[in-house]
Amino acid sequence: MEMKKVHDFIINSEHEYLETLIDLVKIPSVSSDAHSVRNCAEYLVELMNDCGIQSKIYETKGQPLVIGEVTSPNPQALTVLFYGHYDVQPPEPLELWVSEPFNPEVRDGRLYGRGTGDNKGQFLAHILAVKSYLSCEGSLPINFKIILDGEEEIGSPSLWPFVLENKELLKADLVLTSDGPIHDSGAPMVVFGARGVMNFELKLKTATTDNHSGNKGGVIPNASWEMVKLLASMIDETGRATIQGFYDQVLDITEYEYDMIKALPFEPNALAKVYGVDKIIDDKETFFKKLLFLPTLTINGINSGHIGQGTKNIIPCEATAKMEVRLVLDQDPKDILEKIKNHVKKFNPQVQVLKEEEDMLPSRTSAELDICQSVIQAVKIGFNQEPVVIPSMGGSLPDYVWTKGLGVPSIMIPYANADEANHAPNENMSIACFIKGIHSTAQIIFELGNN
Repeated sequence: MEMKKVHDFIINSEHEYLETLIDLVKIPSVSSDAHSVRNCAEYLVELMNDCGIQSKIYETKGQPLVIGEVTSPNPQALTVLFYGHYDVQPPEPLELWVSEPFNPEVRDGRLYGRGTGDNKGQFLAHILAVKSYLSCEGSLPINFKIILDGEEEIGSPSLWPFVLENKELLKADLVLTSDGPIHDSGAPMVVFGARGVMNFELKLKTATTDNHSGNKGGVIPNASWEMVKLLASMIDETGRATIQGFYDQVLDITEYEYDMIKALPFEPNALAKVYGVDKIIDDKETFFKKLLFLPTLTINGINSGHIGQGTKNIIPCEATAKMEVRLVLDQDPKDILEKIKNHVKKFNPQVQVLKEEEDMLPSRTSAELDICQSVIQAVKIGFNQEPVVIPSMGGSLPDYVWTKGLGVPSIMIPYANADEANHAPNENMSIACFIKGIHSTAQIIFELGNN
């Protein structure tokens, strides 16, 4: 078949598809609002069934998942699972919105409203691409599956156990996720992994109460100084972690990944302005190696003593540091935590290492796979622009649910504009990006179905 027919259908349906997005964004499916989340799930089941996608709600211990499927008549067809989330962030502060967050408004080629880009406009592009393809051809050349999460904005606590318990239902050859913004340059992106994250806390108590800094100064320990010395012992002057074994499981960068780094756009002076700093690492290879392939040890915050107005002459008795590790392949968060505990115990055994939050594991897919190259080509055609191909993002997403839970390749293809203002007032999605996303998914279906 020729894809022109499908792409023309999408062009002729642009107004209808925008109205569908507007209706979807009107549902205030904030993660904590179970009633609205349920309403949105029911709306999506009805919408997908109308689009030719057999769909139903699946219950979890938390918010429901919505799963839809279209089976190809080709018994050898690949199965592609698309992931998205229909829950949204709270809209506050409301006074900073130009228009009502759940009464979406079109202005200057963008649709403004909570959830437009994060993530309703992006996963809706997949649904409408299927509708367009089925309307033109009557069937798909791939087995299409889609899973829509109602808890992503609160960490997707129900997703991992559901995937582990329903591997046959979700069985696929590839997982595709459209979330987040495209590249700052306006080019589409194809991303093949994400760093993991492990959060922990250091706590120190050196006395039963704060003490007078004159009467007892110099003869008892100061919790602030003790914590600062411990933190300083954990990295060297280059920022490299000094914790024994911290880098032992880090994988070497492949030759192909080095080639991917060389092809990435890099303007250090412009980036420095974006980041709000005077300068950044100006060597391209070093910059991307640190950002994409190496773990980090970060202090997120320190609390100790008096930080209010005026002076308070005390020796603080308590100090707390909130910290994180951004993990890369093949690091195990439990192993890294034990190594941190060993370091702390040797340096200052009075300090407690506390762990509460669940870890997010690192994940990466080889871009060299044939199926991945087909996706890159499809995105290029769908956006009519060469995509920026990134071996891994510096941030963290639950991509491991697919690569480790299902054991399949996973690719992230953002469809929202770079300035979508997700999680912020006046969140928006460029209508052009929304439509290009539909074209891109339709092309992906074609390319993977005719591989």
